[in-house]
Amino acid sequence: MSIAPHTTLAALADRYDAFFVDQFGVLRDDDGAYPGANAALLHLKALGKTIVILSNSGRSGAYNGDRLVKLGFDRSGFDHFLTSGDVAHHILAEETAGKAGITRCLTISSGGDRNLAERLGFESVEDAALADIVIISGSEAERIPLSAYRDRLRPAAERGIPCYCTNPDRHKLVKGGGTAPGAGSIALAYEALGGPVRWFGKPHPAIYRQAQSLLGNIEADRIVCVGDSIEHDIAGAAGAGLASCLVRTGILASTPDSALALICETHGARPDFVMARFTI
Repeated sequence: MSIAPHTTLAALADRYDAFFVDQFGVLRDDDGAYPGANAALLHLKALGKTIVILSNSGRSGAYNGDRLVKLGFDRSGFDHFLTSGDVAHHILAEETAGKAGITRCLTISSGGDRNLAERLGFESVEDAALADIVIISGSEAERIPLSAYRDRLRPAAERGIPCYCTNPDRHKLVKGGGTAPGAGSIALAYEALGGPVRWFGKPHPAIYRQAQSLLGNIEADRIVCVGDSIEHDIAGAAGAGLASCLVRTGILASTPDSALALICETHGARPDFVMARFTI
């Protein structure tokens, strides 16, 4: 039995004016765009809907938007691209403004990304023993074991160095299908080593507040969040008081319906709707 009523994009468009759409697992995976996803965004825009792509990415929305376009998406298919990295920058820039001295930052990411540290004016270091803060924005756990991340981070965690996790996803989609531990799993390992972690992104409320600030006068009951993760997208929407739709692609694509109810119970959230995939 389904955990929520099945729906279609047309039915959601009849009911809602703004869509907060997840990126990975809804629009694309690590191999590329999902068939029909770009057409679905363009269809919603043609109906006058406001589209905010809401992603647990440590990189900026501008970077992610450009990457979507390179994958074949039309830039006119979404109004805003907001990431957990954007939210972290917005909050941390205010908190660190005017502070004297140089902050030395160890960044754990994918592809050597240090965008947040650079935007905040931090000095990047590779040795956790020298770090004043740690940023965990991505994972390469498909090739680097979690034990190696733990060993590298231990000197910072044991000194109680603050860690900012700008991508709470515990699992990530990898090329060819399947999953690997995500940045959130590395941050949990840091916590287990005794280090304090501050979390940015879904399901935490700051990203939803910032997304709603982009909408003008659209009321909360006219917003729907579309995602593939109960732990992040559905629980985050519930915490923000927003409707949600779970798509059966992405991280839970191979999870049987019978197991979804237990996942919902574990995270204390249940979607309002279920949709097979994000297509017209």
